[in-house]
Amino acid sequence: MTEGALVLFSGGQDSATCLAWAMRRFERVETLGFDYGQRHKVELDCRAALRDGMACPALGEDHLLSLPVLGAISDTALTRDAEITMQADGLPSTFVPGRNLVFLTLAAALAYRRGLRHIVAGMCQTDYSGYPDCRDDTVKAMQVALNLGMDRRFVLHTPLMWRDKKATWELAEALGGPALVELIRRESHSCYRGVRGTLHRWGHGCGDCPACDLRARGWDAYAASHDPLSPP
Repeated sequence: MTEGALVLFSGGQDSATCLAWAMRRFERVETLGFDYGQRHKVELDCRAALRDGMACPALGEDHLLSLPVLGAISDTALTRDAEITMQADGLPSTFVPGRNLVFLTLAAALAYRRGLRHIVAGMCQTDYSGYPDCRDDTVKAMQVALNLGMDRRFVLHTPLMWRDKKATWELAEALGGPALVELIRRESHSCYRGVRGTLHRWGHGCGDCPACDLRARGWDAYAASHDPLSPP
């Protein structure tokens, strides 16, 4: 086991920031994406430009796993062309049950084979939609279960867990300056509806889904306290 890391890398703002974070800390960093039939599958197309823009000697292989079964067994607004609403249980209709649990399990299995000890993921309990599998307690429980079940000493890192979206933009600037902020703004994807098209002040997206709203509010708070890095 080397001091290498595997980053769960979707192509979104959070995972791109986590990739930059990991490359500052580990001697070898590999990336892992998942195609689970997500409505915003366009995010996977963003991964190459982000990796190219952050390329350095530490950046290693990229992996993409196909998980159609996850989309097949779920009935959510992320895996179906359905309206994004709040449900009776208090969770948004974009919640895909078990998604992050499956992602972390498969990431650990791949890290086991690749000889990587550290697993980095963008879960956040600060600015988020209330997904229970994004909570700090969930991630800590998964680390215990994976270490017991695979008899390895994996470490799960969630550098964004206690950061809001403003702080996430600030972390990107601290890691790579205005150039990294601009790369993430232009090339990453967060919109649940998979809309690219117009480049808004905060990036691409439909502009009114929960993911776009979070990203836009975080950008505006960040831009209000920093020199403008790009035109609105």
